[in-house]
Amino acid sequence: MSTPPTPIAAHTPIATHTPVAPEPMPLADIDLADNDRFLDGETPWRMFHTLRREDPVHWQPEKEPNSGFWALTRHADIVAVERDPQTFTSSRFTNLEEVDDSQIAVRRSMLETDGLRHTALRKLLHKQFTPRAIADYGTFLRGLTATTLDNALAKGTFDFVREVSADFPINVLARMLDVPDEDTEKLIDWGNRIIGNTDPDYADVLLESAESEQYRDLPFRSPASLEVFDYGREMAAKRRGGQGTDLVSRLVDQVPCDGVPLSQHDFDNYFLLLVVAGNETTRHAISHSMLALIRNPEQLDRLRDDLTLMPNAVEECLRWASPVYHFRRTATRDTELGGKRVREGDKVVLWFASGNRDEAVFENPYDFDVTRKKVDHVTFGKGGPHFCLGSALARLELRIMFEELLPRIADITLAGDVRRVRSNFVNGIKELPVTITPA
Repeated sequence: MSTPPTPIAAHTPIATHTPVAPEPMPLADIDLADNDRFLDGETPWRMFHTLRREDPVHWQPEKEPNSGFWALTRHADIVAVERDPQTFTSSRFTNLEEVDDSQIAVRRSMLETDGLRHTALRKLLHKQFTPRAIADYGTFLRGLTATTLDNALAKGTFDFVREVSADFPINVLARMLDVPDEDTEKLIDWGNRIIGNTDPDYADVLLESAESEQYRDLPFRSPASLEVFDYGREMAAKRRGGQGTDLVSRLVDQVPCDGVPLSQHDFDNYFLLLVVAGNETTRHAISHSMLALIRNPEQLDRLRDDLTLMPNAVEECLRWASPVYHFRRTATRDTELGGKRVREGDKVVLWFASGNRDEAVFENPYDFDVTRKKVDHVTFGKGGPHFCLGSALARLELRIMFEELLPRIADITLAGDVRRVRSNFVNGIKELPVTITPA
């Protein structure tokens, strides 16, 4: 394996009309399978930048037992594969780990299904996540945001992730699941330990360790999954047959429209998906958006002075944040991508974060510009059956958070080092120390 290049320094605030591309990286030095390359906040963008230009359908070797994957880094290729589940299936799993049939049987969630079963599982909760349904949370969200910000801003200097980014979306999720307020810290902890399965600060057992083999049948090979399963089952037992309208009640009291009831594995994995996806992604989107505003103070001022820009700004925040680096598909037949022969069974990895910096789609893609129009990002996927179920909620949470936060602050600066999650899957910030001067 090549020695990782020395990372470039963190960028300074830039004017939005001046594109600043990452320092080029030699193609031979690129290793998207190395989680350590994703720690500095710069190296991933250097790798993506080179790949889009030199090898947009790139074969990335991996360490055993994995067999390597095709890395797609251009927006158009990502969208094309996302929209063709017949050729590029999710049913062989959507992360880089290669699983056998026995693991698939016990670990499959809605993410790892296609066709009618995927549609049936999605429809169980679809109505609860439509823009109209989510709009009903507006008043609650503003009250929750005010409480979160009151508590955080009173400290003056604090970790923005812990006090704001993590606190806010987990409380929204808690309301939708109807779990007690005192359990929200558990939900945060479970999400960290499961999604952070390659980060020694978070993981009970690191994914790449030999010890993880004993947890091979659990999502992300994380023993924390067992705690989530137990918690979800206890909730299900209490809610089944009741009159509840929360997400758990709807899962246990409905039969999917394909007529196949949820098995215990189905429920466990669906509940875990809600706990993890409903918390982690929005949390990191908020953190990255705040960091972008700090590093681009002219954009912060522009947005604070004109909150009517917020709808466009939210889309730019989602493009910029790209809280999930990638999802995987698997080729169901021999095919061709970008002039490369892809064989049946090959892993094909859609690097959404790279697509969100594609120069063919976004003018000056390395500018953070809250006035950017028609932000055609792929953060939630793009038009395929796996388009993010929680997209409307994420948009509303981001909008309300910054509508409430920006008028309250006269200044915000970094108060220490930004620390990132060691992961090539989740583009996460785990510490964002800030100092705020109230307005």
